[in-house]
Amino acid sequence: MDPLIKTKYLGTTVTKDNLIEEEIKERNAAVNRASFAKQKILQSKLISKKTKMKLYKAPVRPVAVYGSECWILTENIKQKLLVFERKILRRIFGPTQRASVEWRLKTNEELEKAINNENIVRYIKYKRFSWLGHVERMTNERVAKTIYKWKPYATRLKGRPRVRWEDDVRMT
Repeated sequence: MDPLIKTKYLGTTVTKDNLIEEEIKERNAAVNRASFAKQKILQSKLISKKTKMKLYKAPVRPVAVYGSECWILTENIKQKLLVFERKILRRIFGPTQRASVEWRLKTNEELEKAINNENIVRYIKYKRFSWLGHVERMTNERVAKTIYKWKPYATRLKGRPRVRWEDDVRMT
């Protein structure tokens, strides 16, 4: 791919259209590497589920959400994030035994209940609100505040407009 169309800056992939699907793929691969390194610990029966969740939330989840304050969360991206989080949670919580000797994986609802609805999408939304508050408190001379308040002179293209970051944050 042309280096002018896609580049990596401070560990984040930046494209000319500001699409983050490529970034999500790379984050997913990085989380898989991080969770695979801790796979024996996450699947161990000697360690409590509470401790395993701390191990997931401290070194693994930050790898997945690095730079997520500036992401626009489309439904497709939310689904991808939830899918790979559930994959790790199923490793942590393991299968459930039915009344007979039959085992099954936990459902998505059971996983949500086990983590008290503190999923990765809610975590990203919290981080975005935190970042928005931080930018709002900045002085007007700061670069981040200048970029946030900047209004382009050109009009938007015809057709359905892409969701802007500020609109996405305010909709949540």
